[in-house]
Amino acid sequence: MQKNAKLIFWGVRGSTPTLERDSWRYGGNTPCLELTTADGVRLILDCGTGLRMLGNSLRTVNHRWGEGPGEFGIDAHVLVTHYHWDHIQGIPFFHPFFEAQNRFHFYSFQSKYLGRNSLRQVLEAQLASPYFPVDVSNLRASRSFREVAGGDEWDITGTHVTAAWLNHPQDCLAYRFDMPVGSVVYATDTEPGVREKDHSIRELAHGADVLIYDAQYSPEQLASSRKGWGHSSWLEGVKIARESKVRNLVLFHHDPDSTSRVIDGFLSAARQEFPASWAAMEGMSMTLSERGVAVALPKSRLGQRRRLRFAATVKGETEDGRPFEERAMVRDLSLHGAYLCLNSRPRLQSELSVAIDASAEHESSLLSLRATVVHCDPGRERSQNGVGVVFVEDAESEMPRD
Repeated sequence: MQKNAKLIFWGVRGSTPTLERDSWRYGGNTPCLELTTADGVRLILDCGTGLRMLGNSLRTVNHRWGEGPGEFGIDAHVLVTHYHWDHIQGIPFFHPFFEAQNRFHFYSFQSKYLGRNSLRQVLEAQLASPYFPVDVSNLRASRSFREVAGGDEWDITGTHVTAAWLNHPQDCLAYRFDMPVGSVVYATDTEPGVREKDHSIRELAHGADVLIYDAQYSPEQLASSRKGWGHSSWLEGVKIARESKVRNLVLFHHDPDSTSRVIDGFLSAARQEFPASWAAMEGMSMTLSERGVAVALPKSRLGQRRRLRFAATVKGETEDGRPFEERAMVRDLSLHGAYLCLNSRPRLQSELSVAIDASAEHESSLLSLRATVVHCDPGRERSQNGVGVVFVEDAESEMPRD
């Protein structure tokens, strides 16, 4: 039986969480990822506000299995890149930290501002008075701490971990995880321009199956108003991916002021230079196996859909980069998205043009929409694909036609 490793994105924003409506599609929680190896070892990367959602998911799974307190324990390794708030804000809201049957092994660096036991100090400070009403004595889970530094290498139950320094105010670590089924590099919060660290990240990323990289700003912002802020752009990510022969690039740490359309633009530009690019999205998963990397996006059900049948003309790009245009059937529709039946198989996170023929009894009109692909599976008919899309801007109705 083939074994897989799975990476899930629980928080993908940088700097601060955001709840604005035009950020919903990619998500508003700050960094947290879950990497489960083929042997079932759980690694948690950063403790931003996405950590709360991960904790709720773990508790739901335990209840589904019928496990009660004390019967089943979570044993996880938590690797923190650095101590800025957006990477530790989720600590007080992660329920498994408060349950005695669980065990957590923490890794990060010794801060020159905090000295020894930096990570323990940071964790305990998140529950200090008067900033939080519950103190650290309520963290009943078993905890161990290991201080690491750039250049360190160690093993976690069959997974080889390598750390490297990044260029970020008050320091930051990148991590590489080498597993029998593939390799993942997590390199967030970094700015290009320091030769030694630019070289280090390229070495760390060499040949990786997945590179998760800071793309908070546009190249123009990075060269002007955001220079020196400690972040990077999609363009630098593309350069690293090409030079290091990376197989998949994931744009990460989206700015809180970047709307979904802005991130769409970053992704589209990146794919022009490096086709195997993705934009991190809450709930997105990447499965690593001997066959390569498979990407899945969360299903979007933002509104109630109505069953119907409309004819439409759909334009887009297939998984292998070929443009297509075809007549299709819209099988259900909401104000937020639709389910299409297509002969072509469009690429996830690619943009489609959907022109729906909304004909009435005595007149005909065309509803033109732009959409992004969030789901693609075999359809009801053997030769078709069921494609879920989310609309990415307001629809424009053409005038009735004769």
